[in-house]
Order: sequence, then C-alpha cells, then structure tokens
Amino acid sequence: MTRPLWVPPEISVDQPSVARIYDYNLGGAHNFAVDRAVAEQLNGAMPDLPLVQRANRAFLRRAVTMLVSAGVRQFLDLGSGIPTVGNVHEIAQGSAPESRVMYVDVDNVAIAHSQAILADNPLADAVRCDMREADEVLAHPRIVELIDFTRPVAVLMVAVLHFVSDDDNPAGIIARYRDACVPGSYLVISHASREGADPVEADAATEVGARNTINLSLRGRTEVRDMFDGFDVVEPGIVFTPEWRPDSDTETFATEPSRASTLAGVGRRVQP
Repeated sequence: MTRPLWVPPEISVDQPSVARIYDYNLGGAHNFAVDRAVAEQLNGAMPDLPLVQRANRAFLRRAVTMLVSAGVRQFLDLGSGIPTVGNVHEIAQGSAPESRVMYVDVDNVAIAHSQAILADNPLADAVRCDMREADEVLAHPRIVELIDFTRPVAVLMVAVLHFVSDDDNPAGIIARYRDACVPGSYLVISHASREGADPVEADAATEVGARNTINLSLRGRTEVRDMFDGFDVVEPGIVFTPEWRPDSDTETFATEPSRASTLAGVGRRVQP
C-alpha cells in the first residue's frame, strides 16, 4: 500500500493496531487500510462496536473531569492510544492548566502523533512502553521527570486490560502501579465484558480479533472489581460505562447501558 506522508519510516503499515482501529471507529484519521479492514470485520461481527467505543470515550471524559474536581493534577494514561479529540490533557488542562499528563502506549503511531500534538505542551508528553512492563514504565526518565509519585496520581487503564491475558497476570501489573502510588491516588479502569454483550456477537468479534493477532480476554464484574484491590471503589461502583456518573440523558446507550458491554469503575488508593 502507499505509505501516508505522516507515517514515520520505522512503522509498518501492514499490521493492524488496536490503537489505530480504535482511532478509526472514533472518526480519527491516523489509521491505515489494514486497520480499517479489520475494524470493518469487527464492526460486522459486533455492529454496536463503534458506539461501544464512543461510550467508553465519554466515560473517560467524565472520569477525568471528576478527578480534576477531586484535586488530582497528575495523570498516567496507560495504553493511551492515538489522541483523538477529547483526550486526557485537553480535559484536565482545560479545567486545571497545571495538570501533568503522561501518555504511554506500545504503538509507534500513537506515540509519534501524540508527541507531535504535545510538542509545545511542557506539562504533557508521550513515551513508547509496554504497560505490562510496569518497572520499565515507572523508571522511564521522562515519566520520572514529569510525574511526582510522592503526590497523588491518577493511573488510567481505559479499554486496555482486556488485551492483557491471564498469563500476563493483570492483577500483578495493577498492583505494581498501585504500590508506586501514595494514598489519595486513583485508578480508573474500563474493561470489555461478556456481560450485556450478545454472546454470538462477542464470540464472532473475539474470533475476528484472534485471526488478526488481537487477543481479547473478556472479564466479568467480579473480576473487574478484584482489580481494585487496595482501592476504595467510588460511587456508583463497577457499572456499565454509560451508568458511571452520566451528565446527560443523551449519553450513548443511556436507556440500554448494558449494550455498552464495557464495565468501568474508579477507585481511590487507601492506606496500605
């Protein structure tokens, strides 16, 4: 295929990327033909998927807004993807300009585009790391420079943990970030689930993903709740994304929240 002019030379345009598929479904422009092809396969298997992803994005907006209101001024966004409209630094710095935001993703396009957007923003940056390698992330020089872990931090794991298999020990990964945070820090999670999903569609979407080296681990409410070990889950608890503190009755899936097929919650770090 023809290489778009904005693509860095080291990036393959022949392998699909979760970040770029998400970008495509959100209406972004930083995706390749292979991403669009896989996105359409996934959307064919699960027609609600673009709306599911928009509902997830709306949850992110509401969660960050709540955290800023709670006094949080530092955000570590893990598996951040491509910063389409409504990203964390826009939301946080729009209300509190002193907010510091660090994006972390394994996708080169996501990081290259993030760095270009943030070039003139001294309080926000993006680095390429695998969020599963918590020690590497927490020791990264730019993260250490921008984020002060002696003060409260919001760790965001939004729509990423369902790409972490049980073999990779998601609970252990979360615990490593938790232990790096002081009391008063927060954890934000949204997670794809079979709860609310049509089982035939969920199976079909999972199969499409597997054929394209995108492996999904769909988990239930109890499993997501257990990810908040060491955190007090704030109201309204672990719910479908449209149910988490909606600010409008026109939210996506407002009248049928289970169609979002994504569980979400926010927890506050308690004293160890």
